[in-house]
Amino acid sequence: MSFDLSFVVLQLLNGLTNAMFIFLIASGLSIIFGVLGVLNFAHGSLYMLGAYATYQCVSLFVDFPGQFWWAVIAASVAVALLGGIIERLLLRRLYHQVEINQLLLTYALVLVLGDLARFIWGVDQLSVSRPAVLRGAVEILGQYFPKYNVFILFLGPCVAFLFWFFMLRTRWGRMVRAAALDRETLGALGVNVDRLFTVVFMIGSWLGALGGALVAPVITIRPGMDVEIIINAFIVVVIGGLGSFWGTFLGALIVGPVYALGILVFPRLSMIFIYVIMVVVLMTRPWGLLGRPLQR
Repeated sequence: MSFDLSFVVLQLLNGLTNAMFIFLIASGLSIIFGVLGVLNFAHGSLYMLGAYATYQCVSLFVDFPGQFWWAVIAASVAVALLGGIIERLLLRRLYHQVEINQLLLTYALVLVLGDLARFIWGVDQLSVSRPAVLRGAVEILGQYFPKYNVFILFLGPCVAFLFWFFMLRTRWGRMVRAAALDRETLGALGVNVDRLFTVVFMIGSWLGALGGALVAPVITIRPGMDVEIIINAFIVVVIGGLGSFWGTFLGALIVGPVYALGILVFPRLSMIFIYVIMVVVLMTRPWGLLGRPLQR
């Protein structure tokens, strides 16, 4: 079996593009777990709502220049606000309870938000046009690669760098890291930990919704897309390390290209390669590549 080099490179770039989408979504999931200690099954639903809300906002902003970008901003912010409401009214009551209650609540949210999306937008597949400035393709080794995908390839590392800068160089970032290590001591120092948790959950929700908003021009928007993405997001987080932001980035860089190249070799078994990597990581480093052992 032989492949043209240009085709392999193009497939690798497609895998890296998919990796950046997964990173945006999984990073929000990782942040929420790292600080709040909550495995949010409903994170995929926030991603799905981000995509649906972008579709709706594009229709509303039809007369605005750059309507897609305004739609992305409005949709991601709206879902982030919804995430803040969910944290404040529902999750906050369960922080000191057993983890199974948190899992059951977030799973219930998956069902509720999924039915809500079907009620509002129906079950038909929807689509969003790519922004005019990013339509078309660039030529790479004789193959054509979409300009929009090039934009996503640059956006992922930019988001990672900005988040790193926020966490290391700002007062809020230092408080977030402190909350992840010892929330009780942070509260004793006069920091409003409840408000901090709400903001962190909103940031995580915003990242998930941003991933959904940006993926809207690439895939069809449909019910059930939340379940598909949350599986990949959990795999990335497990490989990289629960609660590790850079681990999530590394995990996405592994999963995206491996899956894309696996399609070339064994299309029907492409996901098997991902599961094998996850199993190997769990056997050798149960806390993930860049994660830390849980303190008990």
